[in-house]
Amino acid sequence: MTYNETIEYIHSVNWRGSRLGLERTIELLDRIGNPHRELRFVHVAGTNGKGSFSCMLASILEKSGYKTGLYTSPYIVTFNERMRINGQNIPDDELVEVISFIKPHAEAMEDKPTEFELITVAAFEYFRRNACDVVVLEVGMGGGLDSTNVITSPDLSVITAIGLDHTKELGSDYSQIATAKSGIIKDGCPVLFYGENPEAEKVIRAVAEEKRAMLYSPDFSLIHDLGSSVCGTSIAYKNYDSVTVPLVGMFQKKNTAMVLEATEILKEKFTGITNDTVKAGLGTVRWPARFEIISKEPYVILDGAHNPHGIRAAVESIEQYFGGEKIYLITGVMADKNYRELADIVLPIVSKVFTVTPNNPRSLPAEEFAEVFREKGKTSVAYDSIQSAVASAYEEAKNEGVKVIAAFGSLYMYSDIKSAFDSLLA
Repeated sequence: MTYNETIEYIHSVNWRGSRLGLERTIELLDRIGNPHRELRFVHVAGTNGKGSFSCMLASILEKSGYKTGLYTSPYIVTFNERMRINGQNIPDDELVEVISFIKPHAEAMEDKPTEFELITVAAFEYFRRNACDVVVLEVGMGGGLDSTNVITSPDLSVITAIGLDHTKELGSDYSQIATAKSGIIKDGCPVLFYGENPEAEKVIRAVAEEKRAMLYSPDFSLIHDLGSSVCGTSIAYKNYDSVTVPLVGMFQKKNTAMVLEATEILKEKFTGITNDTVKAGLGTVRWPARFEIISKEPYVILDGAHNPHGIRAAVESIEQYFGGEKIYLITGVMADKNYRELADIVLPIVSKVFTVTPNNPRSLPAEEFAEVFREKGKTSVAYDSIQSAVASAYEEAKNEGVKVIAAFGSLYMYSDIKSAFDSLLA
């Protein structure tokens, strides 16, 4: 297969859909020799923050001298981002080789794998072929029945902030969602939980006790802000007098504290981790689409927030950094999200809304989302294309003296919005 044929095969109709369960992943892994059994893992679940956490920890492990795999989803610009080693995307030719190897085994299965299951197995095979020392493995959805949960003894299980998302699949309240996430907790393996949700913590603590897994949580009251701004995040925490992360957003202070807690737990097993390598890893981390500032005249902020918890965090950061400044918002959402609640959350900070339809079959039409904002008394215009929405928002902001344009609501529109702004700002 060529690279394009490989991507077409991955996305083909045979693999579409989300079906929770481990049976298909286990069978496919067994058919190719169980590559995951030759790897070590840090397993990361959660509603929000797991991507930022994962990329920060992977950067630290790399700076500590370990060949580090990173598995995340969804991708932002190119499919190859989903599996990385030491910060580098899987090369096209290696992706073709791995998928070509797995394809006949997948097609021989009576109950064929989903797209995510296929990709997860491919990632395990890729990391095994390259003899990774450790893999930071991000859950796709949920935890216990997610295909990544075929691993048996992670060096650390991590559950980041719990919020209400994927409620159709995972449950409609915090306890049900926490139950799904806590499925990654393994017998005798340490677990780190973000906390700040008593309902979720009760569930996670009970599972940890049942599995004899030591439960850790950060103490966010010990965070000292050393000057977090639109230039990055700088904090002191416990025995770290100063760490700086080039990721923006008030929520990154807590994400950073989570990572610092994780490194302390992992130091016993990964002796290459030192305070210096932690600082070096955090200082060089990169993670797009998380309060990413791509322009300052006006400020243009891209954030993949798409659920109430994530949107609130983005709004809080805008209020903190820009005070009472009213912003222009470019937004689009999936139809299965609680988009009316999302609209309510952003109302206090926006003066005008530019709605778009993200490039995904599950997207809510732009006109329907615009009408939601109009019903709530906000000026809102629907656009046929992301490019035209970006051009209008940018031109009007310059003419009206609006200092901030934000774009959030779905990761599926990030690439198109970034490309449109790059063309305007070139």
